[in-house]
Amino acid sequence: MKIMNCPLNGPRNISEFVCGGEVEAMPAPGAADAAWADYVFLENNTAGVVREWWMHAPTSYWFIAERDTRSDEILRTYPASEVFAERQDFAT
Repeated sequence: MKIMNCPLNGPRNISEFVCGGEVEAMPAPGAADAAWADYVFLENNTAGVVREWWMHAPTSYWFIAERDTRSDEILRTYPASEVFAERQDFAT
């Protein structure tokens, strides 16, 4: 059984989690459609250590995990607030 450490709930079975893809910088709100399409649909698929969004499904808690894609080893998990200090506001 593979265990992942949730920053909110502690060590849990990996089946309780959903991967949300790589952590990437968001394009500017007024960026071209092509930049947004790349951000939403394309992944780097890097061999090595990557930062990924993960969600603990029972609590809907999103956090960041550093994972080595070559060995599928989870190196570290931490709250997203360690990387993102403020929310992004979009003009309406």
